[in-house]
Amino acid sequence: MVAAVRRNFGIKLLSLALAIVGWAYFRFATNPIGGARFDQQISVPVTAVNVPPGYTAELPLKNVAVSVSPRRGEPAVKPEEVRAVVDLANRGAGVYSVPVQLVAPNVTVQSRTPASLAVAVERLGTQSLPIAVHYTAQGAAIPAGVRLVPQSAQVRGPQSDLSRIAALRVDVPLSGSPGTMDQMIRAVPVDARGEEIAGVQVTPNLVRVRAQLLPPAQVRH
Repeated sequence: MVAAVRRNFGIKLLSLALAIVGWAYFRFATNPIGGARFDQQISVPVTAVNVPPGYTAELPLKNVAVSVSPRRGEPAVKPEEVRAVVDLANRGAGVYSVPVQLVAPNVTVQSRTPASLAVAVERLGTQSLPIAVHYTAQGAAIPAGVRLVPQSAQVRGPQSDLSRIAALRVDVPLSGSPGTMDQMIRAVPVDARGEEIAGVQVTPNLVRVRAQLLPPAQVRH
């Protein structure tokens, strides 16, 4: 009797294992509603809400990682179905650790990373600055009688950025041939190194540059 049981024992054990695997596959693969649910990892843009008038907020991150679980029988969650916000109501200038709040009505939120952000709130300012001309290339023609319309513009942005402005300039190329120049060129706020300061708005942002480009021989020294 024992010998009969031991005969082909390995084959019998393998058959039993295959039978269990087959049962498990048809039990869960064909019935996902009754099976286990898996969390989704999605990246969600984070925005600041309730920023006080006259202030601006700088976030250290553009996106947060969120772990969510769809409801039973529901399809996978789309990133646009989840919102991440930091509430800055009743906050003045300063740096605050603000919790990240998630708005996801149709899903269960398991976690978010990071759970809070260090948000810098800063007052906005406005200044009027003269516009300077900067020639970006040297060509055969030399400008004479340069006119700017307007000659000054307003800049608006965080106070820390406004304090870095060394000049408000238009970059005029001189690679053309002699003749009349009449172009609309963007005014750019730059720092002491000549690099553009992002985040500062210029009004108007386009300046009309008019000049007469003369051959070098006609320029009086």
